[in-house]
Amino acid sequence: MMNVSTKILRRAVARSTFSRPWSSISKATSLVDRSQVEGPHGKYQEEYDLSRRDPEAFWGNAAKSIEWFREPSVILEQDSQDINNYRWFPDGIVNTCYNCLDVHVKNGRGNQLALVYDSPITGNTKISFTYSELLEQVATFAGVLRDELGVEQGDRVVIYMPMIPEAVIAMLACARIGAVHSVVFGGFAAKELATRITDCDPKVIISASAGVEPKRIVPYKPLLDKALELAQHNVQHTVIVQRPNVKADCPMGPKDREYQTLMGAAQPADAVPLPANHMHYILTTSGTTGKPKGVVRDTAGWAVALKWSMGAFYDTNPGEVFWAASDIGWVVGHAYIVYAPLLNGCTTILYEGKPVGTPDAGAFWRVIEEYGAKTLFTAPTAFRAMKQADPNAEMAQQYDLSSLKNLFLAGEHSDPDTLHWCERALDKYNVPAVDHWWQTELGWPGVGNSVGLGRMPIKYGACSAPVPGFELAIADDQGNILPHNTLGDMILKLPLPPGSLTTLYGDHDRFIKSYLTKYPGYYDSGDAVYVDDDGYIHIMGRNDDVINTAGHRLSTGSMEEILMDHSEVADCAVVAAKDELKGQIPVGFVIVNAGSEMDHETLKQELVQRVRNELGPVAAFKKVAVVKALPKTRSGKTLRGTMSKIADGEEYKVTPTIEDPTVLEYLEPIIQELMGRKSN
Repeated sequence: MMNVSTKILRRAVARSTFSRPWSSISKATSLVDRSQVEGPHGKYQEEYDLSRRDPEAFWGNAAKSIEWFREPSVILEQDSQDINNYRWFPDGIVNTCYNCLDVHVKNGRGNQLALVYDSPITGNTKISFTYSELLEQVATFAGVLRDELGVEQGDRVVIYMPMIPEAVIAMLACARIGAVHSVVFGGFAAKELATRITDCDPKVIISASAGVEPKRIVPYKPLLDKALELAQHNVQHTVIVQRPNVKADCPMGPKDREYQTLMGAAQPADAVPLPANHMHYILTTSGTTGKPKGVVRDTAGWAVALKWSMGAFYDTNPGEVFWAASDIGWVVGHAYIVYAPLLNGCTTILYEGKPVGTPDAGAFWRVIEEYGAKTLFTAPTAFRAMKQADPNAEMAQQYDLSSLKNLFLAGEHSDPDTLHWCERALDKYNVPAVDHWWQTELGWPGVGNSVGLGRMPIKYGACSAPVPGFELAIADDQGNILPHNTLGDMILKLPLPPGSLTTLYGDHDRFIKSYLTKYPGYYDSGDAVYVDDDGYIHIMGRNDDVINTAGHRLSTGSMEEILMDHSEVADCAVVAAKDELKGQIPVGFVIVNAGSEMDHETLKQELVQRVRNELGPVAAFKKVAVVKALPKTRSGKTLRGTMSKIADGEEYKVTPTIEDPTVLEYLEPIIQELMGRKSN
């Protein structure tokens, strides 16, 4: 294993705002720890220690925050037949929808706003639902599912919808009667939708007439009809939400039922008491090719973890406004647009728009001001797009952002330059940008700055510390625990805390093989990480993004930090390419800020020299191109693997999660020329 560049470490330390090292950390330990945390609450160390020492006491106490139909007498149980299978609160009886809505109405929050819908593309803004109004809508649609469509506890329901209130209502209605929802990102191609339909065998599919993008309308019904032709499954009913202000071709067939008509005749359904380990939902991980990889979440464990995280991690309390600028098709949307804010009695924002272009780079600032958001959670990609269009963050000065207290970023590695730009934009409000890490599989944050327990001093480029409940180590491929400042695999000790995946739908063997086999007793995250001398965790990207150059393991994330530090660079990607002499070499791609007048050849020379100065010649960084766009998924992840295949001259498949497939067509000749090959 190759130690992380000491220059990179010095750079990280120089940028940090911490005042003293965390003296309790031992370099030899496999566990990441913290000494007494400074902050407004200072409870992190106490909570983290308890979660490690006595997880049953810790999560048993957290479970008291939700309302049970029958409280669990057992907190954690290990399957005697499967040592990798743990169950949280196994004998408890609960309903997540009941905790999201009924509990708050019963406790006097009925007139508080629960959901605010904002769609700048269609002109629908400030459409809102109080907790009482949302409960009425959800209970009624639950009655539709149960009485009109014959959906029973355990039946699967596919939700293929845009970011409209009916999508949230459908998810909560499924939870209300114990149906298992499988949300498919709206606008997925018919073939990809078909594989997900076949995989989860749904009784009902809920969709809409169309989705909207800044420059086009996407008719959903033709895509759904084609998917049903391709799928090896005969769905009983499809429910279609007709969008009155969006014109789209929406031919109705014999199995199609109109949402508005069904709602007019239905009787509301009460929340069904469910076993704690009842399957709550299936979510296919983004970027999946071939057989779907459906992550399964349980009911009680996820509800307990999400509610705990809202206060302890995101520092957001009942009655406050929380905005996750994501999509319900992703795990962030599941967790922090829909369930977590509502479990916690907050107001949640459902935003059908983009960070730029709807109408400009001030879109996010407008939403924060308009609804008084206290906490914003989004992907770094959103702010990179805003930074490219507004390098000096001038648009932020046009809005009153005094309500904002917390800014959280996750989904991609948050480079220091992007974090600094965010903080410059919010300078007069003293809102630090907090990077954190989690995965679809985990369901909620695993590493980060648990702000509600006392904000730790921020070190740019690092994700701070493990969240209470998660115990991690850094290992090499042989399972040896690595010392600090050494890049390795991040692994999480079993049992994982409540809310983590319990299996993969219909394929438990694949679950064991994918996550639990390589490191017995641990969950393999698949991410490349190192821990610095102060105990801060630096997540440098997927293990696939670590390249082997002449025997040296180098993180592309480290190189991207260096490129992003240049004042002219708005976004970038570094990918691995095959090389006959060195095995692999890094290849860089950068997007410049809007209005940049710097000569591109000069810029490229400066970037190559910067990487050489920071990492040394061992990085072998010589190839870099200035481009207009990078291929991104709709959740903001850069498709580095696809770019690597193009660089290697290999065939590649366009992932269904890609935001704009034409970007790959644009990049292919540029990459081929960069690699010294002629474009086909």
